Parts: sequence; C-alpha cells; structure tokens
Amino acid sequence: MALAVEAVRRDRSPTRPLPTVCAALLGALVWSGLAGCASRSRTTEGPPAWRTWQAERRESVAGENGWATLAGLHWLAAGTSTLGTHPTNQLVLPAGHAPAHAGRLVRSGSEVRFVAGPGVSAARNGQSVVETALLSDAGGATPDVLAVNRLRLTVIQRGERLGLRVRDPDAPTRRHFQGLDYFAHDPRWRFDGHWEPAPDARVLAIQDVTGRVNDEPSPGTVVFSVDGHEQRLAALDDLETHDLFILFRDATAGKTTYGPGRFLHVAKPGPDGRLVIDFNYAYNPPCAFTPFATCPIPPRQNWLSIPIEAGEQRYRGGHP
Repeated sequence: MALAVEAVRRDRSPTRPLPTVCAALLGALVWSGLAGCASRSRTTEGPPAWRTWQAERRESVAGENGWATLAGLHWLAAGTSTLGTHPTNQLVLPAGHAPAHAGRLVRSGSEVRFVAGPGVSAARNGQSVVETALLSDAGGATPDVLAVNRLRLTVIQRGERLGLRVRDPDAPTRRHFQGLDYFAHDPRWRFDGHWEPAPDARVLAIQDVTGRVNDEPSPGTVVFSVDGHEQRLAALDDLETHDLFILFRDATAGKTTYGPGRFLHVAKPGPDGRLVIDFNYAYNPPCAFTPFATCPIPPRQNWLSIPIEAGEQRYRGGHP
C-alpha cells in the first residue's frame, strides 16, 4: 500500500469491534461516565450493534490510548533536538509530566534515535532503554512506543516529514472530554446502493489539515439515491479493515456536525455490485477532538448538497 494512503488511514478512529466483555462494559458506562469525564454523553436508543459501535467510538476517543490523549505534535528537523518540559528544549513536553530535560532525539534521514538524559528512566515497548532507535509508522508499521514517566511518545511519518506524537492519559482534552452526541438512529438513512468501479488507476487528491496533498488510489464510487436524487461518493480501499473508507461532507457541516466533514465505512459490494451505505455510522475525525492529529479532509467531489442528519454530531467540547 502506498505511504500516502497509510497516512490517510492512521488519523482516523479505529473501527474494529471491541471484545464482547469490554464492549458491554463500555455500553453500561455510557450513562455513568468513562475515566471520570463522560457522564454528559448522550446516547439515543438504537440497535444493539449500533450501541456497541458507540461504545467503541467512545473508547477510541476517550480511552487510555484514545485521540483525546494527544498532547503534542512536533515536526523533527534533521540532526539533534532536545526534549523535556523545560522551555529551553526544542521539543517541549507537557509540564509536570516528564523530566525537565528528558534527553534528545537524533534524526538522520528517515531514522530517529532517542538518547535519555542523565538519570532519566525511559522504556521502549516496555523495555528499559538508555539509547535506542525508534521505528515510525511509515508504511503502516506499528510504531515503537517510548514511555517517559506518564507520557507515550511515537514517531510518525507524513510524506517526507517525521514528527514526534505525544500522548498523555492526563491531557486536558481527555480530562475534560464532553462526550459524544448522535442523531437518533433512523433506518431511513440506510440506503441500498451500487458500486461503480473506477477506470484504471483513478486517484483522489486528498489534502490533510497540515496542508499536504496526496493522490490516493480510489477503486470506485458508491452510488445511491436520496428522495429520488442520485448521490455519489468516491471511496478508498481500506486494507486494514477490509472495507471501503469514505470521507464526506454534507449540508449539516459546521452546524450540527463537524465543519470539515466526517468519515464512514461501507462493506464491499457483492458480486452483483450492490452494497449498503448506513449514515447512522458516520463519525468525526480525530481532529474534532484534538489539534494534534493530521486528519485528511473530504475531497470536493464528496461534498453532498443535502443534509445527512445521521451519525455522530459536532463535538461540543469546543475544538473547532
């Protein structure tokens, strides 16, 4: 898979089902709160599978490793960069959650090494280290996790850029998480559609929130009708979840839903080309919850002129 396509997928919320026990527990916690910050979340009545999906969404945003834990994103220059909580560092970490001078990162091309500061305790993937190379998420790889006190640091690659992503389970965006809101589940927003395969090697120009534009392979278009009017959404082929990944924007954007747009997964068509698109499962990108994600933006051809009043609503926690 192309590196650029992987970049699109990395900054979207995971959609794989949670283990049954975990999902059931999270569902029970929808009303009582998760991690002390989720009691305001409103969840409407709906099918069990939809409620389980909501529990999964909640965990992907507000869980121990959720998007709300992001506390920093630092693009790495070539050579050596110091890191720690003291403001004299080139990479400043959240105050109080790491040593004043935690160490340094050394970038050489696409390789990054961490060197701990004197007396600093650090671990890579659970093993204590003093100096170590850090594998990035390039090419869809699982990045190494460098733990320094409560912080978890990973290296991400976006095009030619390498960045240090900082996660903090005590980040303000997680501590003050406002919960997720949804439109009422409505089967009228579940449509029978058909798949229109793309001609050879069609690509979509996908821009992300950092301004970078990539040409992403698009295998075809999901076609469906709303009130007799044909609607079309170009799709990406998601090799991780083995389905179709759609970035779209509709007439509710900036009003009741997240301004830049939302994400949706659609099961691949059968041999007859038929498929189902269910907007009750539309969800916000990570950038709705944190300024430290690198989300893709729906391409103009996926802007729908109609309002899609289904799925996840705009996050009321205040992030634009």
